[in-house]
Amino acid sequence: MTTAPAGGGAAEAGAVDVEAAVLVVGAGPVGLLLAGDLAERGVDVVVADRLSAPMTESRASQLGARTMEVLAQRGVLADFGDELVPEPRGHFAGLSFDASAVPSPYPGHWKVPQFRTEAVLARRALAAGARLLRGHELDELSDDGAGVVARFRTDGGPRTVRAGYAVGCDGGHSTVRSLVGFPVETGPARRELLRADLTGVEVPDRRFQLLERGFAASARRPDGVTRVMVRVAGAPPVTRQGPPSLREIAAAWRTVTGEDIEGAVPLWRDAFDDSWVQAAAYRRGRVLLAGDAAHAHMPVGGQSLNTGLQDAANLGWKLAAQVQGWAPPGLLDSYHDERHPIGRRVLDNVQAQGLLLFGGAETAPVRQVLARVLADPGPRDRIAAWVTGLDVRYDVRRDARGDGPGDDAAAPAPLLGSRVPDLALTCSTGERTAVHALLRDGRGLLLDLAPEPASTAADADGWADRVRTVRATAGSDGAPFASVLVRPDGHVVWTDRTTTPLRTALTDWFGTADPGGPRQH
Repeated sequence: MTTAPAGGGAAEAGAVDVEAAVLVVGAGPVGLLLAGDLAERGVDVVVADRLSAPMTESRASQLGARTMEVLAQRGVLADFGDELVPEPRGHFAGLSFDASAVPSPYPGHWKVPQFRTEAVLARRALAAGARLLRGHELDELSDDGAGVVARFRTDGGPRTVRAGYAVGCDGGHSTVRSLVGFPVETGPARRELLRADLTGVEVPDRRFQLLERGFAASARRPDGVTRVMVRVAGAPPVTRQGPPSLREIAAAWRTVTGEDIEGAVPLWRDAFDDSWVQAAAYRRGRVLLAGDAAHAHMPVGGQSLNTGLQDAANLGWKLAAQVQGWAPPGLLDSYHDERHPIGRRVLDNVQAQGLLLFGGAETAPVRQVLARVLADPGPRDRIAAWVTGLDVRYDVRRDARGDGPGDDAAAPAPLLGSRVPDLALTCSTGERTAVHALLRDGRGLLLDLAPEPASTAADADGWADRVRTVRATAGSDGAPFASVLVRPDGHVVWTDRTTTPLRTALTDWFGTADPGGPRQH
């Protein structure tokens, strides 16, 4: 279904240079994943970014298990080639643990430079029809109730974009968030760390070492680049106008480790602190926030990038449904309802890790206790699922969207709201596949594993353009359901074990049935 550009008069006087259904501000991984999801669903989307060329820095270099599933569902993992390097271990506050036992095809973490992730997602978005405007710095943004108008500064003069909706994916210091006046909650900076990617240096690999004079971490990538991160104990945050010099970073490194890195060649330098910010609401009228624009914190374990990419996966199909006119009431608002608590949870765990990493000698007993806890497979795997996003479970009952009490209001059925297991399947056509691969076309999925054909397939006839119906048998491990309805983002909204009728769940999540729609398999 193709979407026409948003109509309506401009909110302010002046010519409109570009029209689209959705404007995404920010061409980082989050904005590009969102743009690709929208474009693949036929939505006319424009991405605007202040940089004139893609960045070559690698601020975030780690993808978690759930993010890998999200990318696999979109068919882009092969585009990384051999650059995805598995890292089976994770950490909590620098305490290492085995993260490879979690139930995912991609357990643990995967190392890849952020600029490669951006390149892969940009190629996908552009191939699907998204437009990318580089060298566009946002100056003004207004919402007139019928659409948004954005004014940008460019080398060629001001440009105006008119769209039905705008999404700010423009980072922790989001211009979109500021211009629209999103209320925020914040926490102050108490500590600062220095970071750099270097060549021409040889230092031992360090995984979050707490030393007498501070904190140090270093890791050498396969391409020979070494990332160092350092904090001198007791050093306060500094107000900066730019990145720290190599001399400052080298001096701090020498103080903490006794090693000399001043002769290295810096590819990239920055400083960051432990301040945090979260928007009180992720939607304000026709403007939404995702990624660091919605929630920003000290980078620990790649959780910032991964949480942002999972924001985009949650939002994309809902915003497409809204633009295309089939979204049921409350669907777009459920983006905030579902993702704001996840952002808050990440902020809490990052702050806890900061206290344990940098809180001084008084935290040593807590670290020792936690190290013993992480040696136990039960708590270890729970924390591994937590920090990689595998344990996210949304409240998908109707009452959670303010639509009145649902039949499952007392206690949600097993799996309801969780990501669907990636079971091995043999379809009725003989094709061998897995559950996540069946979500590749961007529709929801009604999967029938019953030994005899169930009536569920006929129940979904009117939603064939939005929900794919598949009959299959599961592999030797079996399945925790006979039939399941899965949203396009991979989360379960109905099973045969719920008391809510299937047609009610279909209407709640995929809108009104089309009586004339042919069934697709």
